[in-house]
Amino acid sequence: MSNRTALVEGLMSRFPHIPPEAVLKEDLLRTGIAFDDSALTDNLEGEVKPKSYFIFSFDQKPLAQLGNAARRRPPEELALTGGPYALRRTIVSVRVNPDSPYRVYRAAGSETLTLTMDGAPIADAALPGMPEYYRHTLSNGKTVMEIAPTIQWGYLIYLTVFRMCQYFGAKEECQYCDINHNWRQHKQEGRPYTGIKPIEEVLEALAIIDKYDTGHSSHAYTLTGGSVTSKVDGREEADFYGLYAQAIEERFPGRWIGKVVAQALPRADVQRFKDYGIKIYHPNYEVWDKRLFEIICPGKERYVGREEWHRRIFDAAEVFGARYVIPNFVAGVEMARPFGFATVNEAIASTREGLDHFMSRGVTPRFTTWCPEPATPLGRDNPEGAPLEYHIRLLETYREALEKHGLQPPPGYGPPGAGNAVFSVSSFMDTLAPNDENADELMTSAVPAAV
Repeated sequence: MSNRTALVEGLMSRFPHIPPEAVLKEDLLRTGIAFDDSALTDNLEGEVKPKSYFIFSFDQKPLAQLGNAARRRPPEELALTGGPYALRRTIVSVRVNPDSPYRVYRAAGSETLTLTMDGAPIADAALPGMPEYYRHTLSNGKTVMEIAPTIQWGYLIYLTVFRMCQYFGAKEECQYCDINHNWRQHKQEGRPYTGIKPIEEVLEALAIIDKYDTGHSSHAYTLTGGSVTSKVDGREEADFYGLYAQAIEERFPGRWIGKVVAQALPRADVQRFKDYGIKIYHPNYEVWDKRLFEIICPGKERYVGREEWHRRIFDAAEVFGARYVIPNFVAGVEMARPFGFATVNEAIASTREGLDHFMSRGVTPRFTTWCPEPATPLGRDNPEGAPLEYHIRLLETYREALEKHGLQPPPGYGPPGAGNAVFSVSSFMDTLAPNDENADELMTSAVPAAV
């Protein structure tokens, strides 16, 4: 048995109450996947939805080192089923790593793809089909994928309207984040990558999605981008993102669940998001431990400060309702060398403390699985990311914390449960019990777009 197989199956055995789908998914997200040429897409000219690079690179090698995967993009996501673990459908965001022990390939003469671990087949891999709205361009020739890509198997429209961050340089950038590098590498490779997306282009792209998404598979949008510490287009952060929210909700009232990822802003700014029609607010706290927050998020500590950030989260809960304020943390950076915790026990204890702090007041955090991107300080020093055991114990801890505080899975992420979940950048939704009532509690009847 190979080392990777022993690791994965050992944790499946130690944690039988965690779905095997979640164990495998966490390892794929922290390790990345290699793709044979037979598993790459034909970009927007083909039948498979290509990776959009919707905000970060989420790759473990720079574009210049991806070979054919830089010229023929890999798929946006995989849907894994079957194999020796009898996987229920598991949606996994694609993070490319040519050196990964996981590889996707198509056998000669086969119509299906296979995922292997250390060379042994472990799952069938289905790919997302090209959505009809990706086949249509804006009036200026830009693609819908460039302006309004969809992820989570089409559930979420991801609107990164500001593709850079004003926390800039080693003394301000979050130490795990490659948003600025990702913008630079796409520009250097000659790829279209709009830095600031005009509101008119966003509305036009959404109109195309609304027209051609006849099955209404898109349920939500996330409005986000880099932090604004001064101004963008003459506007401070709340006004900059707020104008997009206002325009979208006026143009498409009730069509999608509106979500905003922004800094923890003062209450008056948060109220404006609510007034514009936004349903969910994500003031991400990134990492719980005070010392680590100051080191890993130096810009956020300098401009806002950890204690003020947390206070604003609770202020926002009074505006939106606690259930609809969902701050994210980046799972795994707690153990990043040289500053992180030395043991899984210490890291889990710290993370649990943060979960209890927020959940005890009705706020339900969520998390994404850290991808150690090589252009970041933490990714450079920790190319293998955090131990898989940390991620599996976190899934256990998160589920226990929800039960302890009597909370339901957070809204706006699609259905929970192994075989049901579509949230693709973490396994927390795969780990929770199925609950169909939770899936789209904020959705109203779809309203036709105004003419």
